[in-house]
This record gives sequence, structure tokens and C-alpha cells, in this order.
Amino acid sequence: MYDQLKLDNQLCFRLYTASRLVTQAYRPLLEPLGLTYPQYLVMLALWEKDNQLVGELCRRLTLDTNTLTPLLQRMEKEGLVIRTRGIADGRQTLVSLTKKGLHLEEQAKEVPMCLARSWQNEPVDMDEMQRFVAMLDTMIATLKEPTAGR
Repeated sequence: MYDQLKLDNQLCFRLYTASRLVTQAYRPLLEPLGLTYPQYLVMLALWEKDNQLVGELCRRLTLDTNTLTPLLQRMEKEGLVIRTRGIADGRQTLVSLTKKGLHLEEQAKEVPMCLARSWQNEPVDMDEMQRFVAMLDTMIATLKEPTAGR
């Protein structure tokens, strides 16, 4: 067997597993807010900067329009966001928080700390965590390049 094909040698498997488990860990924290993890990510982006074009949100969240649009439609039905057509360009859609969406930020402010507390049994070196985040950011930026994987 080729070593490069062993599951234990795959970075992608570890990233996939970590992503799945982090999403799972968020579920009980987000349920009382009525949010799914992808909806939470959209809310984070909008709490940081309200009134964004769908294209901006797609770039910020690294999502395709056909993935984000159904998510925004559900969030609009739940009264969290409003989507409006651009005035200058009717092809563009602006996404804004509703009062309900704005008020949800106050309820959500403890979510990151609650998740961090769940790691208390494992000592986490914050400098090491920051280096890890920087390394992931570099990896993401590299993979976003059109020539990545060629």
C-alpha cells in the first residue's frame, strides 16, 4: 500500500473530522437561538458589518451563491434578515439584519466562550492556537487561488 494513501496520513481527513466535530459541538449552543451553524456564520458576518451584498457575503464566507441564497431565504422567512434589490444595480441583492437579527447578537455573545469552556480539560496554548489559525488562513488563501490543485 502507498503511504500517501493511508487514512492516517491525510491532512484532509483530520480537517474534515475537526470541522464536523466543531459543528456538532456548536449545535446545542445554537439551538436555543434557533440557528444552524451555517446560519450562525452568516449572522457573525452581518453582526460584524450589516448591509452587505450577497457577493460580499459569499466572498467572506467562502460560499457559492447557490449555497448562500437558500440559506438567506430561510433566514428571511425566520425574520432574521431582509434581502432587497440594489438601487444602482437591480441584479445585486443587499442583505440586512432585522431587529430580531440584531437582538440575537446579545443572546449569542456567550456562544464562543461556552465552546471554549468545553475545551477546559485540554490545556490550550493561546500562542500555539494563533499560529495554527494563521497557518489555516494561509492554507485557505492558497486553496482559493484559481490554480490550486493543478
